[in-house]
Amino acid sequence: MPQREAEGLYEPKPASTVRHPEWSKSAVLYQLNTRQFTPEGTFRAAQNQLPRLKALGVDIVWLMPIQPIGEVNRKGTLGSPYSVRDYLAVNPEFGTMADLKAFVAAAHAQGLHVILDWVANHTSWDNALTVQHPDWYERDLDGHFRPTPWWDWSDIINLNYGHADLRRYMTEAMMFWVREADIDGFRCDVAGFVPIDFWETARAQLETIKPVFMLGEWEMRDPHRAAFDATYAWSWTEAMAKIAKGQADVNALFVYYSWNESAYPRDAMRMTYTSNHDQNAWESTEYERYGPAREAAAVLSVVGEGIPMIYNGQEAGNTRRLQFFEKDPIVWKDDEQGDLFRRLFALKHAHPALWNGAWGGRMHAVVNSAPGKVLSFFRRVEGDTVFAALNLSGEPQTATFMGAHHHGAYRDAFSGEAVTVDSATRFEMAPWSWRVLAT
Repeated sequence: MPQREAEGLYEPKPASTVRHPEWSKSAVLYQLNTRQFTPEGTFRAAQNQLPRLKALGVDIVWLMPIQPIGEVNRKGTLGSPYSVRDYLAVNPEFGTMADLKAFVAAAHAQGLHVILDWVANHTSWDNALTVQHPDWYERDLDGHFRPTPWWDWSDIINLNYGHADLRRYMTEAMMFWVREADIDGFRCDVAGFVPIDFWETARAQLETIKPVFMLGEWEMRDPHRAAFDATYAWSWTEAMAKIAKGQADVNALFVYYSWNESAYPRDAMRMTYTSNHDQNAWESTEYERYGPAREAAAVLSVVGEGIPMIYNGQEAGNTRRLQFFEKDPIVWKDDEQGDLFRRLFALKHAHPALWNGAWGGRMHAVVNSAPGKVLSFFRRVEGDTVFAALNLSGEPQTATFMGAHHHGAYRDAFSGEAVTVDSATRFEMAPWSWRVLAT
């Protein structure tokens, strides 16, 4: 083998070839459940709220599935939007194709982007594909269509991605929405249940139309290789919930951030959040899940590494578990949690150190005098630095900080007070409190 060719064998190769859209660099995601978002439950009514979302600091609006819902084996009165009966149509419960296009156009006029929830793993029992292409479906031991195994998803049946024609159909269906409704990408339901190479091909095809943002509902490194901009940080939410319940301490987050830095591509975005539709409907609200640690969890979800997301109603302090198969609209009101998110998102937008992926700064741990109780770190990009300390315990803590890389002149991101951080800095911290300083 020639010397030059041999040397090329050992050249490092990029862990990811995904090119994030420029507009995602400091983006905040907002999950919108059209059915519950307004009393009307329509795209037209939701469109009127877009200026409010813009003022909140939202950048990407994620619409839960907008297609017609299956009627066979339907759950509840209205059914699950994740039981798709027709991939190329709009659920009349929400409006028309023209209404969706108007919503997307209005969002774009506000400087927002819109992604659709895409359910590629399964369909409803009465999707036309069951008749047109029954060979595209998985079968049980008796040769019948089958729901996703080991789950109680009795209203859906699994597709079989061993068929090239199914892969073409599904990719072209996704391309349809980008072309026809000017959609900016997709949140892909149970993405890990569908082969990664399908998603990689689908992304490549979508990007022949325009740059897209792809969020995969999965937690694994490999989907970031060529398919997804962002995946879920499930283990982050689990670690925070255990800390809030006194079942773990800060070291649980050290495990998460160690894997985040050592196992994932530098440019990977991992979605951090304190609520979503699954948690709210089936597990708990963020008030139940985090208790007095709720605000600290929200702060860390934005100032730590990751792309933050909030679920509709969090900004209104919604304390209810919204029904999933029935109409159960959010009760909108002003709430201090909305003010907190608004300030956090403004901070993220203003400070490149907090941006997403490789645009933002890596988290650097700062050793403190209350290990296991206080999480402290800084992030820095080209002179922009954010230093944060969070008391993740139910007791008051006094924290001093070792090292010097985080030293400097800051302003408190919430009070505006000028703060100099040096070797003498000492924080007296109430239970579940935080300090966020920015240059």
